[in-house]
Amino acid sequence: MSASTFKTWLDAARPKTLPLAIACILCGSAVAAQTSQFSITLTVLALVTALLLQILSNLANDYGDAIKGTDNDDRLGPKRAIQQGLVTPATMKKAMILNVVLTIVVGGALVLTAFDKTADILSFIGLGALAIVAAICYTVGNKPYGYKGLGDLSVLIFFGWLGVAGTYYLQAGTLNSVVLLPATACGLLAVGVLNINNLRDIDNDRACGKHTLVVRMGPRWSRAYHQVLLIAAFASFALFSLLQPVGWSGWLFLLALPLAAKHGIAVWQSPDGETLRPMMGDIVKVALLTNALFAAGILIS
Repeated sequence: MSASTFKTWLDAARPKTLPLAIACILCGSAVAAQTSQFSITLTVLALVTALLLQILSNLANDYGDAIKGTDNDDRLGPKRAIQQGLVTPATMKKAMILNVVLTIVVGGALVLTAFDKTADILSFIGLGALAIVAAICYTVGNKPYGYKGLGDLSVLIFFGWLGVAGTYYLQAGTLNSVVLLPATACGLLAVGVLNINNLRDIDNDRACGKHTLVVRMGPRWSRAYHQVLLIAAFASFALFSLLQPVGWSGWLFLLALPLAAKHGIAVWQSPDGETLRPMMGDIVKVALLTNALFAAGILIS
């Protein structure tokens, strides 16, 4: 593979979004470790599976938005591979198929390593299949749910509840309801990333018939919604630390609060999509730092 080809596919994988997958595995594994149920092998397999699913979603978005004409010169986000003519739609489909195969192989190894019970194995195989379908159908198909305003809910489910709580279950073999608090927090921060993406491209999405939640709410309510996401995420982490015996280190995530507050204010004051461009990187940093500090605090405790 030439250097230019490698860079094309690296850009298509959108590495700047991958910290979201890392964050949910980190978060779930840390909470599991608090109960002395931790396996580095399961953590690595879960991390690779999550990264493959995230990349699959990014490749599918490249394909789906290009086919539907949403990726055009009016879109403010980074130029994608098909949009630039660097990859043909047919080649992108092949890349998606290869990614699905890799996901099935690694995900299968994860499930078989984690469980002995048939019920658990079948349940997680079903969840894995659902995650693959969800990653593809966000923008691909005749009725992609990302075009219906359901993307936020999907991100909360897969980067929060299933990502974090599922990782915890893989490690511990059981589910403690309190893990849903950090799972919700992690998911809400991931939704914040999607919200900035959709706020940035609201005008082009509306013109192309992509009715995201941002398009449905309008720019002002979407900015208010972003503040709610940030506040609710930190509140969920805080409630977990209040309910669990984590000590002072369980509050380390608060060190990320000034950065989150600065970001929230900047989003509220941003006049248009152009000014929101650099804030995509900011919210990813907020999400990763907050989750990393939370995980570190739990492990220290």
